[in-house]
Amino acid sequence: MSEIFNSIISGVGITDVIDVAIVAFVIYKVLGFIRETRALQLVRGLLVLVLITILSEQFNFYTLNWILRNTLQLGVIALVIVFQPELRRALEYVGRSKFITPQFAQMDKERVKVLTAAIIKAVDYFSTNKIGALIIMERETTLNDIAETGTKVNAEISTELLGNLFYEGAPLHDGAVIVRGDRVLAAGCVLPLTQSKTLSKDLGTRHRAGIGITENSDAISIIVSEETGIISIAVDGKLSRFLDIKTVEKTLLNIYLTQIPAEKVKVPFIDKIRRRRNAE
Repeated sequence: MSEIFNSIISGVGITDVIDVAIVAFVIYKVLGFIRETRALQLVRGLLVLVLITILSEQFNFYTLNWILRNTLQLGVIALVIVFQPELRRALEYVGRSKFITPQFAQMDKERVKVLTAAIIKAVDYFSTNKIGALIIMERETTLNDIAETGTKVNAEISTELLGNLFYEGAPLHDGAVIVRGDRVLAAGCVLPLTQSKTLSKDLGTRHRAGIGITENSDAISIIVSEETGIISIAVDGKLSRFLDIKTVEKTLLNIYLTQIPAEKVKVPFIDKIRRRRNAE
């Protein structure tokens, strides 16, 4: 037994170890990605089909085995269609290079603070006066295709500009505003809606659009409800609601001054009492 073990070890080189390590890492990352998406249930269903196919072959169920085998062959194409949002998100994640510097990193801290203050002042005004708003902060993933659905603005960020864009009755107030660096890139933009089935029915199109764009990019969405004035932030497909203005300010400064990756951004916890008060 020891001789067999030694012969196996002697046949393993450094390249084999590196090869296995890379494959193991890739499988680990893929499984981790699947766990965070709705693909988990679909993968489970696929594994059940594969298991049934193997069992049907072992027990000589020829008809069932033939049907399942042909189904699995066509299943590759079906999986690409079903997993299209997840595959796109995964490819965008892989394509994000740490050497690419986000727009805000090119500005000094004082400039970032001034711009953040302008955004916060506008959001506070929207919340107080119950004006619906949807502000998308572009990061590493460019949103040119989204900007093309709206009207190009390309103007410096200011509280007054944001107030005019979201003023009720203004031509662009129903869409989203795309912020790139220190400028408003476009307004009145149409965003992809989230496909999540677990969201509250109380959330309207504005919230679903704000979540949807963060599922397809590393952008940050700031959402103000037109009905209640409640402020929310969507990051990496997850929505945090009932936020006060200080929490939003702290979150934005953490994102743009420390360059935290989108998937690791944590919006500060808001206790249940404050949530109940805001809901009331």
